[in-house]
Amino acid sequence: MLKLDDQERQIALEQLSSWQYEAQRGGLIRRKFVFHDFTEAFAFMTQVALHAEKHDHHPEWNNVYNRVEIVLTTHDADGLSQRDIALAHIIDAVFARCAASADQA
Repeated sequence: MLKLDDQERQIALEQLSSWQYEAQRGGLIRRKFVFHDFTEAFAFMTQVALHAEKHDHHPEWNNVYNRVEIVLTTHDADGLSQRDIALAHIIDAVFARCAASADQA
């Protein structure tokens, strides 16, 4: 897996406005998610975990009650790769579905 160059990264991040890029560790993206309670946060994490396993690309994350913070980077590429971008899009879609379900409840 190849690390994204500056131009590739810039183009990819334009489509991921909720994610913040950080240059540390060769490049990574980070996003914080807030839910109504722990159950919603855990349900989100479970769905993300299933997608991550399917794509064999696993996030670094932290959960405290209703908050989940996710960091994506590709260790094999020493930075941000297309795999991170693809998983970020999936995570955003999962979050949108979770938020829609919570609003309907």
